[in-house]
Amino acid sequence: MLAETIAVLRHVVLFAFKEDASAETVEAVVAGFAALPDAISEINGYEWGTNVSPEGLNDGFTHCFTLTFASAESRDAYLNHPAHVAFVKSLGQCLERSLVLDYWARLPAGPVEEQAVINATVS
Repeated sequence: MLAETIAVLRHVVLFAFKEDASAETVEAVVAGFAALPDAISEINGYEWGTNVSPEGLNDGFTHCFTLTFASAESRDAYLNHPAHVAFVKSLGQCLERSLVLDYWARLPAGPVEEQAVINATVS
């Protein structure tokens, strides 16, 4: 039986691009990030999007990427994986700044979350 809550490690990355970054450059960064889950098996979940908040509090950050890991060790393997290291090096001139935050998400145990945990352990 699973516990009442399930914890997964979320890795949130925010990007603020330089004003002179072309649309093609930004698209290449998004595509490069999207390629990481296929290259790095420790990534259990990936999603991304652009800021749509009407509050105006994004402080120049426009793109958000969220990755999910089963453990801190999986996250650390991702951070040191050659595909991730190469991706980070490719960002060079186009980013104004980035922000990274990791947290343990506490999910209520239910059929969807339990299946996600089971899938993560067998994939």
